[in-house]
Amino acid sequence: MDKKTEEFYIRLKEELSTTSQWPSEYLYKFIVPTDAKKIEEVENAFDNMGAVIKTQQSKGGKYTSVSVNVTMNSPEDVVEKYIEVSSIEGIISL
Repeated sequence: MDKKTEEFYIRLKEELSTTSQWPSEYLYKFIVPTDAKKIEEVENAFDNMGAVIKTQQSKGGKYTSVSVNVTMNSPEDVVEKYIEVSSIEGIISL
């Protein structure tokens, strides 16, 4: 992980800890290339967590947005999940 990304996650963790009570619902938003395998990888990352997952394909069909609403226990857990899904090729976290 590069220094800029690491700094972003540190700031995110600090902001989440001051703005929310934990455990708390968190909404993840991702953009992935429209590929059933990649969408499934995102869904699998949140398997057995009680997550509500919605997908929406772009107009051109090249990309799919994946919204995941899930209860997380702490800001650290939120950041760990971002890091976990960042290994999916082509994923963009919003």
